[in-house]
Amino acid sequence: MLERRLVCFAGMVSLWGGVVLCKLISLQVVHHQYYAGQAARQQEATEEVLAPRGAIFDRNGNPLALSEPKASIGVDPRRVDIAAASDFLSRVLHLDHAELAGRMKWAYDHHKGYVSVKHRIADDEWQRLSVQPVDYLAVTQEGHRRYPNGQLLAHVLGSVDYAQKGNFGIERYLDADLRGVPGKIRLLADANKHGIESQSITDAKPGLPLTLTIDERIQYVAERELAAAAAAHQAPSGSVVVMNPYTGDILALASFPAFDPNQPPQPGEPAGIRMNHAVEAPFEPGSVFKVITLAAALETTNLTPDSMINCTATITLGGRTIGEAHPRGYGLIHMYDVLAKSSNVGAVRIGLQVGPENMYRYVRKFGFGQATGIPVPSESRGLLHHIKTTDSVASVAFGHEVAVTTLQLAQAASVVANGGLLVKPRLILKKGGQTMPLPAPERVLKPETAITMRKMMEGVVVLPEGTGKRARLAGYTSGGKTGSAVIFDYAAKRYTHSYNGSFMGFAPVTNPAIVVVVTLNGTHGDSGFGGAAAAPVFKEVASEALRVLDVPRDLPIEEPKPLLAKADNLDAPARDSAPRPITEDSEDAPEEAAREPAASGPKVPNFRGMTMRDVINQASAMGWIVMPDGSGVASAQDPPAGAPLRPGGRVRVVFAR
Repeated sequence: MLERRLVCFAGMVSLWGGVVLCKLISLQVVHHQYYAGQAARQQEATEEVLAPRGAIFDRNGNPLALSEPKASIGVDPRRVDIAAASDFLSRVLHLDHAELAGRMKWAYDHHKGYVSVKHRIADDEWQRLSVQPVDYLAVTQEGHRRYPNGQLLAHVLGSVDYAQKGNFGIERYLDADLRGVPGKIRLLADANKHGIESQSITDAKPGLPLTLTIDERIQYVAERELAAAAAAHQAPSGSVVVMNPYTGDILALASFPAFDPNQPPQPGEPAGIRMNHAVEAPFEPGSVFKVITLAAALETTNLTPDSMINCTATITLGGRTIGEAHPRGYGLIHMYDVLAKSSNVGAVRIGLQVGPENMYRYVRKFGFGQATGIPVPSESRGLLHHIKTTDSVASVAFGHEVAVTTLQLAQAASVVANGGLLVKPRLILKKGGQTMPLPAPERVLKPETAITMRKMMEGVVVLPEGTGKRARLAGYTSGGKTGSAVIFDYAAKRYTHSYNGSFMGFAPVTNPAIVVVVTLNGTHGDSGFGGAAAAPVFKEVASEALRVLDVPRDLPIEEPKPLLAKADNLDAPARDSAPRPITEDSEDAPEEAAREPAASGPKVPNFRGMTMRDVINQASAMGWIVMPDGSGVASAQDPPAGAPLRPGGRVRVVFAR
């Protein structure tokens, strides 16, 4: 009996051992890979490691956007006293206690093992947590984008979202370059989900650093002066572009109103505050466009700066009448005075000689109706219809039926400044340490035409009747053009009493180092015209930019005395009796000057372009006294050419190199 029991017991043990052996073979051999995978899923986790976002610098290496690690805090609600933890964390991290406690309670009820408490906590918050360390916190490092200069260049840089992805500006346009390639790590945890060790699978590849063409110092001045002018003239928006006319490098690109990219969009934030007005907001340019009209005329007609243009008080085309601000018109004047006085009738007559086909061709050649291609989202191409009728020629000749951006005006002004070449604006100087190539420029004007236009635009600034006298610089020659187009209300289908006041110019005249374009949108009254509102901004920004760039002066250090002007109403919009109103601007000499009785005597010749010796000799022969100002060749005079002057009278002549 005993033996039988022993045999049975041995059989049962053997059977049990066989079952165990089979199970072991199944676990360790047959199903090894399956159970190893199950264990790995329980004990290991693969996480993505964000790559450091590429930094952005200005052309001198000053940081504009930086990425730095910030601690993010989470907890396991199953391992904490929810009431105590939510009370402590809400106080230290400035969170809503009820909201945090509710999230933790919900996670506990739904068996969730992790609740995010706060992403990217501030340095002072981390210090307070470190003073009273608690073992239930899960701390991870996340990237944080910081803009050390606050509002400076915010519209160009843009910002990033919570996932460190660019949402507008350069941050969005070049997001793929700036983000880099994320890495991966393998985490090993114990049964309580406590980390034991980590192992790198692939390393994160940092994003490419960018160096912009922007000069932080010039950008600061441009934003400061733009904001001051907008406040002074009640302009809701505006923009300034400073550009190197030879390379296309954008030295400053300012937009108003401003915002801080370190702060996320806030509820109730004004609409359009994050719009880059320099590239996204096209507008009718008004009289600044006369530069393109006169340049096209010099290239395609027999007109010269000395050609006489009949600038009557009005001109009627196709049933509409276009008029000057000066009620009597200007009469027969030279073409360079058409630009200096900003004659609308003169520009129309010149445009008609250019013709529809040539006008459209040259407007396109100057870059209008096309995006410049700078790396920011939402750049506007502006508006340019094919010019087919004389009516359209008349409108485009003084900057209507066309919409442009401030950046496009800077590109066009560079054509005159650099000798006739269209250069592509450049915003990225280096990407990942590699200098970006300069695109080949395109010939727009003959060099001699560009030089002639420079001198004519200088007259806008230095001549007594010039509309841009407020743009005169101390120690530098400058040239430019004002504009004051009345804003059209498309909903009401009528023109308003608000203006786009603008000024585009360059300095020095002989060898321009910079182009500066200023636009103030929605100004009002006489003080809102381009000559009054935008020209002073040009003066301040250009003066500082020339100093920063160490450009040699080409005039005496002392600011020359201003040429006599009869009044300061530089920029009055013109009259138009058309049923379909198109308001032209005309920064003219005032009516009071026209009513002065003319003096009798010999007529003053045109001294422009003559040396000081020749001017003195010719004036002495007529019995006049010359009052010279500057050196070089004559660029402006008072009284103007053709004015009567008795013997013994004085002639003031400005000379410039």
